[in-house]
Order: sequence, then C-alpha cells, then structure tokens
Amino acid sequence: MSSTISPFHVAIPVDDVQKARVFYRDVLLCEEGRSADKWVDFNMYGHQFVIHYKPKNPSETNHHNDVDGHAVPVPHYGVVLPWSDWEALADRLKGLNIEFVIEPYIRFKGEVGEQATMFFLDPCGNALEFKAFKDTSQIFAK
Repeated sequence: MSSTISPFHVAIPVDDVQKARVFYRDVLLCEEGRSADKWVDFNMYGHQFVIHYKPKNPSETNHHNDVDGHAVPVPHYGVVLPWSDWEALADRLKGLNIEFVIEPYIRFKGEVGEQATMFFLDPCGNALEFKAFKDTSQIFAK
C-alpha cells in the first residue's frame, strides 16, 4: 500500500445543518466548499468532510467503548494533526469553552506510539477525535 496520504472523504449525519455549518466553519475553522439545503462540504485539514441532513432518531443511543479508562464514543471522526497544530487546537477549543467528552491528554507517554488525543461533540452530537503523534512514523506501530 502506498505511503502517500490521499485526501479522505467522509460524510456524517447532522440534524441541524445550520448549527453544524457554523460549528465546522467558525469553531474548527474549516473552509466551506460546495453546499445545498441539506449538505455542506468542508475542507478539514485537506480532507473532504461533508455534513448531510438526517432527522434525529430518538431511539438511537450513543455507544462507548472503554479505552485506557475512558469512555470512547463510537463512532467518531477526526484528523491526525502535527503535534503543534494539535496543541493549538486544544488551546483554541479550551478558550472557546468547548465541552470535552475526553479532555486533551497524552497516551503512551514516553513509549512507542506516544500520542495526544481529545474528544468532543459537534452541536448535533457527532463525536470528533483529534490526535497527534510525537513520531508520525509510529501511527500504526504495535
């Protein structure tokens, strides 16, 4: 498999396109691309991230898996950032008083695969994880 990273495309459901649009554009600073009444394309760190309208289903519940003593929401989406960009984003989100599902912290400190991670929700309840690796060559290290 090629080691060149190609832009990824992901489309997620939102029950309020306008609230989600403001969050991704104004909080995460994603550049807005094409749009229609029920969807909006964003440039999320070079990846095509799309919000699509889907009515909320009251019977759907959030699922979590235990990882390192944290309740990790499933599903979740996000980007692996350079370490300094991750730190800047964490500081920016804290400054905006974004409520974290899992506060920014460092996993595997001093070990292979050392990484920074944080989880938070968009206004429609979609879980996002942004992370960074001390050494990006260890993203898939065991």
